[in-house]
Amino acid sequence: MIIKARTIPLVILILEALCRRLPLNYPKYQQILEEIGRRHAGYKGEVSLDYYLRLLSIDKYLILHDLNLPDGDYNCQIDTLLLTPEFALIIEVKNMTGKLIFDTDNEQFTQINNDKEKGYPDPIAQSERHKDYIEKLMAEHKFPKVPVDYLVVISNGYASYVINGKNTHKVKPRICKLDAFINKIQFFEKQYINPLLHAKDLRKLSRLLIKMNKVPTSYILNRYGIKKSDLLTGVCCPDCNYVPLIRVKNKWYCSSCDKFSKDAHINALRDYFLLFESKIKNQQFREFAQIKSHDTAKRLLFSVNLNFSGTKKGRIYFPKTLPW
Repeated sequence: MIIKARTIPLVILILEALCRRLPLNYPKYQQILEEIGRRHAGYKGEVSLDYYLRLLSIDKYLILHDLNLPDGDYNCQIDTLLLTPEFALIIEVKNMTGKLIFDTDNEQFTQINNDKEKGYPDPIAQSERHKDYIEKLMAEHKFPKVPVDYLVVISNGYASYVINGKNTHKVKPRICKLDAFINKIQFFEKQYINPLLHAKDLRKLSRLLIKMNKVPTSYILNRYGIKKSDLLTGVCCPDCNYVPLIRVKNKWYCSSCDKFSKDAHINALRDYFLLFESKIKNQQFREFAQIKSHDTAKRLLFSVNLNFSGTKKGRIYFPKTLPW
């Protein structure tokens, strides 16, 4: 059963919003673009896993995609988490080409592609950290001590991989190509046969993880050294990305490409929720979208089906979920 559906990962949406809101000459702009490209490739690999996930028993497996769990100043991002009565399984998907080398002695992960060698963060070490995080979380909330394990799935069918080092025997069962995924699931099912989590525990744990899931904005901004004051305000042009647009006769006008838009403010709100706060007041919307009229801002906020609470100046608007 899918508890948290797969959507475009929040990190990708945040990075794309940054590209709309940072000057083109920002020192790390190109670096952000490159990360977006890598993460889109990764997301494509995650989507390809869905074909095999649908083969799992919906009565036994609870599936949560793209979890972003707070870990101090860091973000514990899990591609997919499977929960069963017998075990929890963290799944890390790698959509990479060429030859992939897992060095278990030095915790290094290297790609050799077109005779070029490049190092990346080690998915095994990352998965181990995520494993520790979930174990600690479950202990803190008094859940039964269910085994937590991990699996690194290589989704690119043309990639090859090797595992080096003294811990090869430990790591080998926890890495597979995509078409071997179900076989690996059966491996874990044979390893962990004692049901420790009751249906009530699984529901409670799922609700906890959903509640803890946060938009990792601060983590991304800190990683790139970006201050919120660095970000451009105003409504972006959907055609040429020029900012800010001008409000003219109930439409948004772009002085750069000479085009009009009726609903460009929707993307501006999405950017605000991703980069600033997950809620907004009329005054904050006016300042961000560069709107002078309180009534115009109120009408636009009401037109986009946001949830709200409070009255008059204290009214707060917010999306039911993110992505919105």
